[in-house]
Amino acid sequence: MAKHMEREIENLKKRILSLGAVVEDIVQKSARSIKTRDAGMAQDVIDFDIEIDQTEVVVEEECLKILALHQPVASDLRFIVAVLKINNDLERIGDLAVNIAERAVFLASQKQFKPIIFFDFEEMARKTQSMLKRSLDALVNADTELAREVCAADDEVDAMNREMYLQVQNVIKAHPEQAESLIHMLSASRHLERIADHATNIAEDVIYMIEGEIVRHRTEDYRKKDEKK
Repeated sequence: MAKHMEREIENLKKRILSLGAVVEDIVQKSARSIKTRDAGMAQDVIDFDIEIDQTEVVVEEECLKILALHQPVASDLRFIVAVLKINNDLERIGDLAVNIAERAVFLASQKQFKPIIFFDFEEMARKTQSMLKRSLDALVNADTELAREVCAADDEVDAMNREMYLQVQNVIKAHPEQAESLIHMLSASRHLERIADHATNIAEDVIYMIEGEIVRHRTEDYRKKDEKK
């Protein structure tokens, strides 16, 4: 029985990591489609959403089956609980990538705008993608230090999203004819910020999985540790 559960947990780990790799890829493509105004790439992201949804259901069913048949305890139980939560976060990240891709489809149909001063969406996307990658790396390598670095990085993405909002306000005043496109960019920025939040959730679940410690709502601790470095 123990060997059988061990095999099922190993297969579950492979499934969640595979889903993570797919989600990471579509986040990258959705952000790139904004930058390049590539409606075809954006549509590919939108079309892939159903596969992510189906995989999420399969992973959840596998978790519930292991819980029902083997009644795991200690670290095995924490792993299953963490996978259930990470699975949900990855599905939500997929939905947010689709939302960004939908903004890209619209922007591809509009005249390119280049205000004199404008927020660097590409840099925000890079930081968000880095948070997602590192949260999944922390899962693969059971690395709580890396997971805590991801949690500490969330403040920076939040600040970039606030800056985006302020700059869009100012640019709309100067270029009202670009208001609709700018609002779509603001929406894409907000979706990136939410992806960073979900990456933080994944990192927190990795810490729980390894240490058995629930660290939600303790961002001040990460901030202090980051400042000491």
